[in-house]
Order: sequence, then C-alpha cells, then structure tokens
Amino acid sequence: MIATLFKPKRPKTPALYNDSFFNTLRQKEYSRLDKDNHVYLDYTGGNLYSESQILKHLNYLKAHTFGNPHSSNPTSKHATYLVEETRNSILDYFNAHDYHCIFTQNASGALKIVGECYPFTATSEYLLFSDNHNSVNGIREYCRNKGGSFNYVPLKFENLRVDEDRLKEALHKNKSASNKLFAYPAQSNVSGVQHDLNWVAYAQQLGWDVLLDAAAYVPTSQLDLSKIKPDFVTMSFYKIFGYPTGLGCLLVKKSKFNKLKKPWFAGGTVTLASVMAPHHFLINNHERFENGTLNYLDIPALKTGLEYINEIGIDRINARVKSLTHYLCEKLSALKHTNEMRKVKLFGPCDRSDTGGTLIMSFFDSRNNIIPFEHIEKQANAKNISLRTGCFCNPGIDEINNNLSAEELDSYFSTRHTGNYNEMINTLQKLRGATRISVGIATNKADLDYFIDFVKHLE
Repeated sequence: MIATLFKPKRPKTPALYNDSFFNTLRQKEYSRLDKDNHVYLDYTGGNLYSESQILKHLNYLKAHTFGNPHSSNPTSKHATYLVEETRNSILDYFNAHDYHCIFTQNASGALKIVGECYPFTATSEYLLFSDNHNSVNGIREYCRNKGGSFNYVPLKFENLRVDEDRLKEALHKNKSASNKLFAYPAQSNVSGVQHDLNWVAYAQQLGWDVLLDAAAYVPTSQLDLSKIKPDFVTMSFYKIFGYPTGLGCLLVKKSKFNKLKKPWFAGGTVTLASVMAPHHFLINNHERFENGTLNYLDIPALKTGLEYINEIGIDRINARVKSLTHYLCEKLSALKHTNEMRKVKLFGPCDRSDTGGTLIMSFFDSRNNIIPFEHIEKQANAKNISLRTGCFCNPGIDEINNNLSAEELDSYFSTRHTGNYNEMINTLQKLRGATRISVGIATNKADLDYFIDFVKHLE
C-alpha cells in the first residue's frame, strides 16, 4: 500500500487548473482511490466510474421491471423507451442528428460493422494512418479479401504527427477508384496526438468516405458532429465515464446508411425473413445492425454517464487534463541520473497543446541502456501504480519508435506461420514496446508527484 512506501517530494509548481474543484470531485466520487491507495494512470485503457453514476443506475434497476425490447408488452415497452431515450441523448451530446446511432459491444465492434459492410471491390482503396488501433488496421483484411488495396500514410518520427505532404498525395491518388475509405483516429491511443479533424472534409471533397475513430478523443474533448461530419464514427462509452463496460456505438451519417451492405441477418434486424423461400427484408434504421437482444439493462446507464460529464463540463475536463499533462512532461523531461544522463524519453510532440492526456515513454539507466518495459511494470505494480506497457494494439507507433523497417518486418512475418512479441525481439534484436501513462478526471497532483518520485528511484 502507498502509505507504507516512500513519500513523494512535492516540488513547488504553479497550481493545476481548477485544482480545488477536481480535488473535491475526487473526494466525493472517487474516494475508493485514496481508501485503497491506488495511483491510477491508465485512463486511456479505461476510465473510472463515479459513485453517483452507480447509485443512480442501481436505483433504476431497483425501481423498475425491464423486459426484452423486442415486444410490445409493458416491461418491454418500458425498456424500449429507456433505450431510445438514451440513443437520443447520445445524438444530442454529439450534435449528431444527421446520424443513426447503432449500439455495439465496443469501438472494435463498431469498426467491424464498417469493415464487414463497406462495399469494397477490386477497384477500392483503404487509406489509413500508421497511427491506428488494430481494430482499424484490421479492416484492411476486408478490403484485401475483396481484391482492393490499402495504403498507410507515415508519421514523422520527431513528433508522431502525420506527414501532411504524403497524406495529401495519397488522398489525390486513384481518383477513378470506387468506394474509397479513409480512416484515422481523432486522437492517438498511444501518443495522445490529436490529428487534425479538418482532414475529414478535405478527403470527402476528393470522393473519400471517412471513418473517424473517436474512442481516445471523446473522453476529454467535445466532438461536434454538426461541424465535423465524418461518414462513420466509432467509440466506446467506458472510455468516457467508466460504466458500463461492453457498450459502444457506431454513428453512421444517414446519407451513407444504405452504402453499408450487411452480408447476413440476425434476430431483431429484419422486418421479415423466410425459411421456405430464401428471402428477407432488413430493417431500414439502426436496428439493421443491432444483432440479437441489446444490453437493455445497461444502456440507460449511458444517459446517466453523459449527464454526469455534462454536469462537470467537457471543456473543464479538457483544460484539467491538459494542465496535468503539461506538468508531467515538464517534470519527467527534467529527470536525470547523477551523471547527467537522461532518465526518460518522451515520444511525440514537445508542444502538448494539441494532445490528450496520454504519454508514451521509455526509461534509461545511468549507462543510457533502456530499461525493459516489463521491469517498469513489475516495479510499478509493487508500488500500487496502474499503468500500461507493450505496444497498446497500435503496432504502427511501436514500429516507428523502435526504428523497425518494412524489410525487417516483412522478412520476419514471411518466414514463419506463427510468432509472438518475445520471439520477434529475439529474432530482430530490436526492442519493442514502451510505457504508457494517461491521466483523467480523477487524477490529482499527488498521483503525479508519486509517479515522478517513482521514476526518480528507477535504476
């Protein structure tokens, strides 16, 4: 427990944004962190739920009887009402009234719908950033299986931002291609870099459909879909407010809804289906893609979560997270061994003005040898610090940061049928992975100082 460990030194620094407000919020809504002596620095992995959210949802469940929505009986109608009320609250929150809101298990489930149903052909192209979650990368297999091509736009090593010249060049190519899909993250799940949302309209003007992965962006930034209008948007709600897990959504612009060609049907997705005659009619709204029974007991908790965020204010959360991140960058960058060798290398831009609350880094000993991330995680676990290590389902960032070449990677994959992380490291003799910390709504200065002192003691 933290109380029995070293006490972090508290350097004199300017006050963090709205420190008093967020300290009070932590005491009221997240007191379990201090009760259990947790230093939680994995908000990009999963946000934390507030106590009031859980109590409000518990009262929902205690006060009502809910039935499967696919009926017109009283309990079913009540569940249906709450599900649709929640759906409308999501559309309101994102100013997305030109969109259908399709409930999914998570952002990956939403991305799978796009990959499975987008009408890729032999003349199609799938364009994406080298900075993408694997659930976005995986859509390339749908395109490739239909005979189409895919292309990655590289990042700049020095700041992990997209190479804009290469992106413009890629977007202007293949003007005659049919069904071109361009995908990128509004915010990197690894570096925290927020990519320019103006690329959405720029690509659309050149005939591209645009898929925006908003999962890492929306927990701390407002996404106004009346201004930025991607064709498809994906997200997970636990990333925003912690509870419930297992629910995300796909927002589909109504004008592009029928472009998604569902290759099968399931319960709840048809108006009619026949066994004797091989025919079916798909429902012509969001239900077309909501296979089987929705998670109708948890969906109302999404509305509660959005109300909680609105009460605090997403702009206030955004400013708080930026101030926390600036503080971390300043303090970690200054850490050195007694021989003046650096202790930490932060990847990504030095200017954190257009980033979220996520930082990726590697640690070095006094001889300038990198400390394996497994060692960092083991020591952090012993200090009750929750952080994350590895490549974070984003191999593109990891390959850039560790200077792996396309030739090395192609040689590795083409000479075996199976492989894993450690085997690749041993074969290529190059390191993989890093350490990621991320701050959020319940983070306070004591958490940051404790982590900084933890890094000071690394050898």
